[in-house]
Amino acid sequence: MHESDEFVLGVDLDGVCADFYAKMREVFADWRGVDIGELSAEVTYGLPEWGTLPGEYDRVHRFAVTQRDLFLSMTPIVGSAQSIRRLGTEGVRIRIITHRLFIRHFHQTAVAQTVKWLDQHAVPYWDLCFMRDKSLVDADIYIEDTESNIQSLEAANKTVIAYTNSTNRRMNPPPLLRANNWSEAEDIVRSRYYAWRQERNMALPLAPGHEPPESGA
Repeated sequence: MHESDEFVLGVDLDGVCADFYAKMREVFADWRGVDIGELSAEVTYGLPEWGTLPGEYDRVHRFAVTQRDLFLSMTPIVGSAQSIRRLGTEGVRIRIITHRLFIRHFHQTAVAQTVKWLDQHAVPYWDLCFMRDKSLVDADIYIEDTESNIQSLEAANKTVIAYTNSTNRRMNPPPLLRANNWSEAEDIVRSRYYAWRQERNMALPLAPGHEPPESGA
């Protein structure tokens, strides 16, 4: 854990806040010219279930961002924006950590779409980090869905919540912390945040609809 006078939540976007796989399923059906029902909604990392050919994923991803506004048009995952807003109101510093700059020559488009999407859905944040190795970005707790990222964060002794979707449901070994929805994720973050404040003899915030835990709980 880093030393700071703020409690930092590191939040991934794709698969955690934004429904990346649902939008990519729609785009891939368009790309292939097939009915979306032919593409499984239960996918693993890299989307082999859709019969992606060597090098095709990068081409589809480029098409999705440049021609279908991928990072602007994704639907928010249920409860994500609301939970982040509540935690931010209570004093948690929101640090967005996403790896969206992995295909060359359209970084400006990817960044612009990302910022506009965050503003459009009223997702508050103080920091916006585009990083492949997320363990290099400090936070007190992270929320992540990519299996390799979860494992690397745990290996670096970081506290990370695995946000459940089909790409990480069968992780072996299982993650230390898991949330199946944003209500569960919010509760875990709030519990860690309150404990952090108690360790520093800081008053506990009163969140609407959330009573602070009993001292020592």
